[in-house]
Amino acid sequence: MTAYFIRRFLLIIPTFIGITLAVFVVMQFVPGGPVERQIMRYQMAAMTGQGGAGGSSISGRGSTALPEEQIEEIRRYYGFDKPVHVRYAKWLWNVLHLDLGNSYIYQDPVWDVIKSRFPVSIFLGLTGFLLGYVVCIPLGVIKAVRHGSTFDFVSSVLVFLGYAVPGWALGTALLVLFGGGSFWNIFPLGGFRPDNWEYLSVWGKITGQLHHMALPVFCYMVGGFATETILTKNSLMENLGQDYVRTAFAKGLSERRVIFVHALRNSLIPLVTGLGHAISLILAGSFLIERVFNIDGMGYLGYTAILQRDYPVALGILVIGSLLMLVGNILSDIIYALVDPRIRFQ
Repeated sequence: MTAYFIRRFLLIIPTFIGITLAVFVVMQFVPGGPVERQIMRYQMAAMTGQGGAGGSSISGRGSTALPEEQIEEIRRYYGFDKPVHVRYAKWLWNVLHLDLGNSYIYQDPVWDVIKSRFPVSIFLGLTGFLLGYVVCIPLGVIKAVRHGSTFDFVSSVLVFLGYAVPGWALGTALLVLFGGGSFWNIFPLGGFRPDNWEYLSVWGKITGQLHHMALPVFCYMVGGFATETILTKNSLMENLGQDYVRTAFAKGLSERRVIFVHALRNSLIPLVTGLGHAISLILAGSFLIERVFNIDGMGYLGYTAILQRDYPVALGILVIGSLLMLVGNILSDIIYALVDPRIRFQ
């Protein structure tokens, strides 16, 4: 088993290079990159300056065209004066030295820009993840025990209805209903915490944080309701039909003890093995939900970086997200082998 995990860790290297190389090459040839955007800024500034000085309109492109030397200087500043493979090799070398570069927009090191958003995404992702398990596991147990009942049918309809609605669409609807629009003014329209955070008491900070995070966390966790609930139900129903469960009942054990001590323990194995995959999701955030609620987290940062062609930030988020996903996959295998002694990786 040790050799298997060594091979898995070694496979991270070519996989990481393949992911980052593909994204890096695509970014270099997407129209509207940093060079084109900077040239457009200079041209707009020139047009504004000429229009303000002379009061006449600017006609023709020649009056605002940049000299070839200035364009080459811009390309050199952003590193676009070298071939793609040279730029990628230089970027990868810097990443190996823990240097993600500087942001084009924020003019700060990429790691500092990303690090400031980590607490927001961790809070959102971890809270939504834990609440999802706290709600879905008991709900799945009740659905398995009461399989075929009215409760099972109604809860299945509600769970799959919530699964079918995207989190960002649900967030928009909740803001319209409860965000002070045409209906009720119960929750704030957005933001991670109250504006007067520094002046609040400890209890005020707790209630203010919960007040701002109620709707985003709810939207964050609704997406996993169906998968976790139905997985718990089906796995528990399968284990309830096993011989060891019938033996436990034959020994006179109570139904509660058989379900929660014997059957549920084995039924949680599929859910436990998903913990590794959840690491990257917890840290990466959901850019659409953060966009709807105006929360400046990792997801929203990646969204704005792509729109504004801030390639160093976008690639920095890709580096962190891909590494977390690759390590999370291995962690899932490790957890699977620990909770199920029957598993032996070759």
